[in-house]
Amino acid sequence: MSELAATHPPQVHSLISDLWMLTKPRLSMLVIITAGGGYWLAGSADIVGGLLAVGGTTLVVAAANVLNNYLERESDKDMARTSVRPLPTGRMAPTIALLFGMLLTAISIPLLTFGTTPLAGLLAAIALVLYVLVYTPLKRVSSLNTLVGAIPGALPPLIGWTAATGQISAGGLLLFALLFLWQIPHSLAICIYRQGEYDKAGLVVLPTEHGLPVTRRQMFFYTFALLPLPLLMMHAGVVGAPTLVIGTGLGVWWLSRAWQGLMNNGGAAWARKFFLASLVYLSGMFAVMTVDVWI
Repeated sequence: MSELAATHPPQVHSLISDLWMLTKPRLSMLVIITAGGGYWLAGSADIVGGLLAVGGTTLVVAAANVLNNYLERESDKDMARTSVRPLPTGRMAPTIALLFGMLLTAISIPLLTFGTTPLAGLLAAIALVLYVLVYTPLKRVSSLNTLVGAIPGALPPLIGWTAATGQISAGGLLLFALLFLWQIPHSLAICIYRQGEYDKAGLVVLPTEHGLPVTRRQMFFYTFALLPLPLLMMHAGVVGAPTLVIGTGLGVWWLSRAWQGLMNNGGAAWARKFFLASLVYLSGMFAVMTVDVWI
């Protein structure tokens, strides 16, 4: 009995840690920032509603990530950064992951639907379906998966917005556009410096399908397309002059990084720095927008 008691807690701890890993927790902070930002920028002061919106959105993204882990458990074995996950290593039975993903889905969608607004629940369901049933299998077929995956990835701020307002309006759509346009160069940077791993796993990425020059041009195009958004958001009444000035400055700064790669035939080293710059850009944008509305 004492031996059983001594071994049980570590086993439980290991299971909880593995379930946590399946949700890709590093993405949770991004969801909290963007969904919470969408709710805050919509002008709602309801703290409980905000917690339900952010919590529900975080849970639905976690569900999508768990189900993605389940579907990609074989290809994950061939990538260094994913080979240590619970399913590729065999630490967890696939059935457990599938049931966990379904449980998170069963909690998150009703939570958003009945705890905030039906439209927020509908958008969350669309994001889940697109990510799991369209984006995930498309990764083995076409590099267009980056564009498709950017849609569910851009929905958290719009979910937060609709959770506060109950409707899709210009402000929410502009926040969606910000995340959509940002994700593409951000993701393509990862595709460049991890291209070998993606190729080994049989996943189709733009650098492999169309080459690095095309990829760098795409990154520059989408980074450039972000520049008008601070002005458009101010025109829509979502933000004020501080976001226009600082947001435009951040956009020009990030665009200069894309230009460097375009002009100097940037490779993996440049792509990694560009990836880090993308995190600075998005964090800076949401920080200034949040403070802008508050003041």
